[in-house]
Amino acid sequence: MEKFELHILGCGSALPTTRHFATSQVVNVRDKLYMIDCGEAAQMQFRKSHLKFSRLNHIFISHLHGDHYFGIMGLISTMGLLGRTADIHIYSPFGLQELLQAQLDSFYNKLAFNVVFHVFDTKETALIFEDRSITVTTIPLKHRVPCCGFLFSEKPRPNHIIREMIDFYQVPIHEMNRIKNGADYIMPDGTIVPNTKLTKPSDPPRRYAYCSDTMYNEKIIPLIEGVDLLFHEATFAQTEEKRSKETMHSTAFEAATIAAKANVKKLMIGHFSARYENEMVLWEEAQNVYPDTILAKENLYVNI
Repeated sequence: MEKFELHILGCGSALPTTRHFATSQVVNVRDKLYMIDCGEAAQMQFRKSHLKFSRLNHIFISHLHGDHYFGIMGLISTMGLLGRTADIHIYSPFGLQELLQAQLDSFYNKLAFNVVFHVFDTKETALIFEDRSITVTTIPLKHRVPCCGFLFSEKPRPNHIIREMIDFYQVPIHEMNRIKNGADYIMPDGTIVPNTKLTKPSDPPRRYAYCSDTMYNEKIIPLIEGVDLLFHEATFAQTEEKRSKETMHSTAFEAATIAAKANVKKLMIGHFSARYENEMVLWEEAQNVYPDTILAKENLYVNI
């Protein structure tokens, strides 16, 4: 199975603590790295996770609260010091380029690469990135400022060749791509060999959904239905429900409720408030609603 991993660089909320770093994650798809949010010290956590800066070309910013983008300038500086020449692409709601451009003009005007900004609309879902391996689609969220989550969807892969059957029917090499993509094989004497004899289905495409920051919002359920892994913020416990609504965040109970209603395969909760010295209270609250729940933590990586 091809690599599809999630690395947690930081899982705390706005107030820094000695236990958690600000929000940042990296999705690794076939050794191509895609960063989601870039809180303060993200580049240090990037190193601790033994990831390669040269493989990171795309950064997705969910919203313009500082704990989700304050790490960008330091990361860009490091890339410059490492001699980077490939462009870095940043996807965000409107306004991030205006916030960063003065620093880029003042301190990083001799970079050997371009910082390319892409703006997306937070009010509706849209495809904002696509390559040969994945698509990235926005998930509109409900927060104090315009905010989107992201759905990383692996593209379907061709069928797997059954080598023994290919040899048995003496299928020529130039037919392989057609057969991988579902074609039958016609032998020189006109006999048709069904594709099902020559191949077996590839593994089902995997999907990862990132939903932070947001208050409880059932409108996202159709967009994340059945994903292999859902990251959903759980800033507060249900005892702080009033505070969660004031700040437009979610409780662990609400995150688990969304996971259950969306029939996701696994839930990860994070974006923890600094008030909790032990997040087990949040895990227990979520796990009571949705048993297959795990806690985010720094430098954790999960195979999706």
